[in-house]
Amino acid sequence: MARKSEEVRNREQRERQQKLRDADRNARRPNRDDIARTALFMTISSMAARDAKEVLEDFQDRVVRMLVEQGFDERESDIVFEELVAKYRTGDWPFRRKVHLLHPEDPDRDP
Repeated sequence: MARKSEEVRNREQRERQQKLRDADRNARRPNRDDIARTALFMTISSMAARDAKEVLEDFQDRVVRMLVEQGFDERESDIVFEELVAKYRTGDWPFRRKVHLLHPEDPDRDP
């Protein structure tokens, strides 16, 4: 049996992925990034609220170290982390509402 062309395999993979995303959206299932974003917000905002500067700095050092091990630039990683801390420090929810989750029966609804 002949092997499928790369183009066919890629198309089929895109279709499978789209079906999975659609099923997750219909089930209102959060993905890894949704959970990670929320957990990071909770972690940073709670440390800032407790004024736990040393704990937050240690957390930042560990996160940045792991990013550097993945190949990211240390200085740029520190800058991005500090920007998130500044944004999350207020404790105000910084994320947009997921309107498609609030009104799943009307997928064409404008936000």
